[in-house]
Amino acid sequence: MTALTPELEPLYQAAKAAASQAYAPYSQFPVGVAVRALDGSIYTGCNVENASYGATVCAERNAIAAGVVAGKRQFDALMVYTPQAQLTPPCGLCRQVIAEFFLPETIIYSSNHQAQLQGWTVQQLLPDAFTPLYLANSTKVSTE
Repeated sequence: MTALTPELEPLYQAAKAAASQAYAPYSQFPVGVAVRALDGSIYTGCNVENASYGATVCAERNAIAAGVVAGKRQFDALMVYTPQAQLTPPCGLCRQVIAEFFLPETIIYSSNHQAQLQGWTVQQLLPDAFTPLYLANSTKVSTE
């Protein structure tokens, strides 16, 4: 467990506020996320469920998308908030999106209503992630 520091407090509060806006009528599992861009700007997102479960969008992807809409392409912090006793890491799909916009050594935090924190690096969450570097460094071969 990690302690909530003054540096992380704004992310925690923003993620907590975002969770209060979650639309989670099916899972009853509200999630809020705050991401911080390199310039210090904070963007939030919450989970938005759908009766067609596959159309559900997670809080992590919504927060990152909000930053992208604002013109940001790199982030240096992410805080997940759930009002649950157990600290919850991002799902697999969100881990892939996180790997697109965060450096491998960036710590991704999970928090709860008791201000408890746990952190993982992006590398720990998604070892050997498929990232833009794979595409940039790939050699195209002819299949003729």
